[in-house]
Amino acid sequence: MSIFVSRHFTLVSCLTAEREILKTIYFQILDNHLCTFEKSVADLTAKLINATMAVFLGVATSPQFMPTARKFHYHFNLRDFARIVQNLMLAQPAHYRGNPLGVVRLWAHECHRVWRDILIFDVDKEAYMNFMKTSAKEFTDIKEEAIFEEPLLYTSYVAACSGHEAAYLPIQGMEHLKGVLEAKLEEYNEQVASMNLVLFDEAMEHISRIARIIDLPVGSALLVGVGGSGKQSLGKLSSFILGYDVVRIIVTSNYGMAELKTDIQGMFTKAGVAGSQLLFVLTDSQITDDRFLVYINDLLSSGWIPELFAKDELDGLLGKVRTEAKGAGYQDTPDQLFEFFLDKVRKNLHLGLCFSPVGDAFRFRARMFPGVINCTSMDWFHEWPRAALIDVASRFLAEIEFPAEEIGAAIAQHMAQVHLSINEANEEFRTAERRHNYTTPTSFLELINFYKFLLGKKRGKITDQINRLEIGLQTMKSTTEQVEGLQKLLEIKMVDVGIEKEKTDELIEVVGRESLDAEKEAEAAAVQEAETIEFANAAKAEKAAADRELAEAIPAMERATDAVNCLEVKSI
Repeated sequence: MSIFVSRHFTLVSCLTAEREILKTIYFQILDNHLCTFEKSVADLTAKLINATMAVFLGVATSPQFMPTARKFHYHFNLRDFARIVQNLMLAQPAHYRGNPLGVVRLWAHECHRVWRDILIFDVDKEAYMNFMKTSAKEFTDIKEEAIFEEPLLYTSYVAACSGHEAAYLPIQGMEHLKGVLEAKLEEYNEQVASMNLVLFDEAMEHISRIARIIDLPVGSALLVGVGGSGKQSLGKLSSFILGYDVVRIIVTSNYGMAELKTDIQGMFTKAGVAGSQLLFVLTDSQITDDRFLVYINDLLSSGWIPELFAKDELDGLLGKVRTEAKGAGYQDTPDQLFEFFLDKVRKNLHLGLCFSPVGDAFRFRARMFPGVINCTSMDWFHEWPRAALIDVASRFLAEIEFPAEEIGAAIAQHMAQVHLSINEANEEFRTAERRHNYTTPTSFLELINFYKFLLGKKRGKITDQINRLEIGLQTMKSTTEQVEGLQKLLEIKMVDVGIEKEKTDELIEVVGRESLDAEKEAEAAAVQEAETIEFANAAKAEKAAADRELAEAIPAMERATDAVNCLEVKSI
C-alpha cells in the first residue's frame, strides 16, 4: 500500500494472544465438554490446553515457520487452536472410559492434521515434531512412544460403514481400514462410475483427512498437489463415503461470471432449502478467470456472496424455509430467516479446492484471495513414497500373466526405483539450472501403461511368430506324412510296373519277330510294286498309242458317217 494512502488510516496491530488469555478461553470451552467424562479423562483438560498452547506458540513465533516465497501458505493463527479444540470435543464419554491415552492420541492426531499436513519440507516436520515431543511431556503418566505410535488416524466413517452410529474413533489398523475403503470403492464403482484406485496407505490417509475436513460444519478442503496425485478422485470417494453429492462446473469457452453465479445459486438452493450435503469440487484448471475466486473467497470467508440472488428470489427461498426455521427456534423475521438459511448453507455446502503448486499461479491467488488459505483446511499431497509406488505398480501389473510371481514383484520394484531416481535427477537439475522439472504420479502411471503396451505388443509379435512356426511345422508334418504315403503307394505300383514291364518285354520280343516278317513281306511287296508300276507304265504307253490311232480314225469315221447319211432309198 502506498504511503500516500496509508497516511489517511490508523494502523492497529493485532498480536498473538498471550498464554493466559488462550488458556482462559479454550480451557473453559474444553472443560465444559470433558467434565462429563470420568475423572482420569476430565483431569487432562489443563494438560491438553497447555500442550496445544506450547505447540501453537512454538510454531506461530518460530522464524523457521515464517512465510516465504516457497512457504507462502505458512499462516498460523488462532483458527488452528480452535480447530484442535473443536475436534477434541467430538470425543464421546462412552468411547473413552478408562482410556485417557485415547484422548491424548486424539489430541496428537488433531495437531498433525492442523499443522503437519501443511508442512512441505522435512526440516519443518522435524522441528514441528520436536515441539510436539516437548509438549507431550505434559502427560507425565503416558509414554511418548504410546502417544505417537503409528497408525495415528481417527475417523468417523469407519463406524458408520460398519453399521454403527458415526463416532470419531481411532482406526483398528490399516488392513481393517483398507477393507472398509475397498468395499466403499466397489460400491462407488457400481453406483456412480468406475474409478480404478489403488488404496495404498498414503491414499487411505488422504481419504480420511478429506472426510474429516468436510464432515465438520463449515468445513472446506484445500487439496494441493501436482497433477495426477489423486486429489479429485480421493475427494469424490470421500464425499461418497459421507453420503455427499459432488457438484462440478462445466467450463466452456463461453463460461463466465454469470454462469458461475447461476451454478452457485443452484448449490445454495439445494443446500439451504433441500438440505442436501454438497461438495463443490473446483480445480485450478477450471478457473479461467481469476474473478471466479472473488465469489469463492466470499463464500469461504462469510458463506455469502453479495447480490447472489435478486430480492424476490431470496424472499422465495426464505419462504420455503420459514416453517423449518420456526421449528428450530428462529423468529419469523427476514433477518432471522436469512440467518437460518445462511447457517444451513454453510453446514451443508462444502468446498474442495484442488490446486497445483507448480508455477506462481497458486501463490499469487493465495495472496490476492486470503480466504483460500485462511478459511480452508489444507491437505498437501506429497510425492508418492517407494512403498506406494510398488503397491500401485503391483496392482496394475497383476493384470499381466508372468511365468513367476517373483518377476512381477521385481518389475514393480524396478519401476519404483526408476521413478524415484528421476526425482533425484530433477532435484539435481533444479540445483544446477534453477529450473523445475516435475515428475508426477501421472508419469508413473504412463510408465506402467507404456510397459504393458510394449509388453503386449512384443508378446503379440512373438505369438504371431510362434503361430507361424507351428503352422510351418504342421505343414511339414503333413507333407512328410503325404510323402510317406506316396512312397508306400510307389512301392506297390513298382511291383505292378515290374509285371507290366515283363509283359511289355515279351510283347516287344513278339513284335520284334513280327517286324522281321513284316520287313520281308515289305521287301516282296516292294518288288511286286515295282513290277506293277512297270506294267502300269506299259499300259499307259499302249493307251497313248491307241488314243493317237483313235484320234486319226475319228475324222475318217465322221466322213463315212456323213456319206452314209447322204444315201437315199432311190439311190440304193
